[in-house]
Amino acid sequence: MANEKQNAIAFIDEKKDLVCEVADKIWGYAELSLEETRSAALYCEVLEREGFAVEKGICNISTAFSASYGAGRPVIGILAEYDALSGLSQKGGSTKHEPLAEGGTGHGCGHNMLGAGAFAAALGVKHWLEETGHAGTVILYGCPGEEGGAAQAFMARDGLWKQLDAALTWHPEDCNEVVTGSCNSTIQVQYTFRGVASHAAGAPELGRSALDAVELMNVGVQFLREHMSDRARIHYAITDAGGRSANVVQPQARVLYMVRSNRVDEAVRLLKRVDKIADGAALMTETDYERKFIDGTADTVTNRTLEDVVYRNFEALGVPRYTEGELSFAAALKATYEGSEAAPGVGSRADAEYAAEAQRLRKEHGHAMNDFLLPRFTGDAFNPGSTDVGDVSWLCPTVQAHIAAWPNGCPGHSWQNVSCGATSIGHKAAVHAGKVLCASAIDLFADKSLLEQARAEFAKRTAEGYVCPIPPDAAPTIAD
Repeated sequence: MANEKQNAIAFIDEKKDLVCEVADKIWGYAELSLEETRSAALYCEVLEREGFAVEKGICNISTAFSASYGAGRPVIGILAEYDALSGLSQKGGSTKHEPLAEGGTGHGCGHNMLGAGAFAAALGVKHWLEETGHAGTVILYGCPGEEGGAAQAFMARDGLWKQLDAALTWHPEDCNEVVTGSCNSTIQVQYTFRGVASHAAGAPELGRSALDAVELMNVGVQFLREHMSDRARIHYAITDAGGRSANVVQPQARVLYMVRSNRVDEAVRLLKRVDKIADGAALMTETDYERKFIDGTADTVTNRTLEDVVYRNFEALGVPRYTEGELSFAAALKATYEGSEAAPGVGSRADAEYAAEAQRLRKEHGHAMNDFLLPRFTGDAFNPGSTDVGDVSWLCPTVQAHIAAWPNGCPGHSWQNVSCGATSIGHKAAVHAGKVLCASAIDLFADKSLLEQARAEFAKRTAEGYVCPIPPDAAPTIAD
């Protein structure tokens, strides 16, 4: 590495205590999607203190922000998330399930680390820009509501990401790799049916059951499942069954639907069929319904050029290393869940030979933490989950890395993840992610040809255009 690049990495080490302090505070706040008031305020306060120009409430989202430094092009964005999940309260650093508050919130997806690692990267890039006097702008984006709000998709609808030459991000995982391939798009819509209450025995003919409408809608969707893509999924949750009195014709009932498909245009078309089923359920029961759009995300667009840049820097920087105490903790945690022997990495889901090599590496290292960099995978990977990073990737070249933050096979959205997020293992993941993203961003600033190649590849892969899953009149919200 050039001296200036090494100095930027060293600067992240100098700021390590601040990065870990931010990660721990966000872990403690554990605020739900679109409610991250204290988390966003903390980032804005610290970023202003570190010399960034901060803009709060971007794209009319109160807990979103941007923090920029520099001038001119290229403009490199780094994406931070910081929302938590409900029902995952957990004591940090514990190897058993110990909720801090029954039914409370917790960072079961590691977004306290995600945001802190992105913050670390921005600090390092800013230091490099200051030291070298190089033209360019780095922008750290505070992106709330990934778990149910899809702020990055709303920002995409408003065209925010078009100003970027590239976007970089990372996510805590059980392994170290550069992410590639596609994922599912998703759209969430809430349907609230309203009918007429009546005595279910004395005057049933006067009632119009909203609960019947919800049930008939679910039956209709069940038959739809035979006639959709193999990669499509439809999930639902009855969030209001109308009451607890069986002898009352229920006047209101509510169901939340999530439609997934590999391509966002497919999800949009599939949702229109679900809407027609809602129409039919209302017609059959003589009820009315209100449709409330919740959120939507697009599939991810691969960019091999950026993936190569990140992988080269990952190779140069290595991976986090662990103490005996950390490895003992990981081993004890590994014993609390199933699937700890699974082959790690996105490539392992798609390629049997790759999975075999990943397993060989895992067994060679011989403990619960995957302290090695997985081989570069360039096959057709697919993740059935969803992320609003996909919407960013349709508007500018985008890349994402995974850094090991919990033991192999640790299930997502689990108390085990929450526990790891407040440990030195989690701190190491955030700091190391900052270094990998920082070094990669510096390469993009320093070598104009890399961005030209990334843009050319992006143009080819997105030639058919972005289908935004967010309606023009929708505002960020959560389900009732």
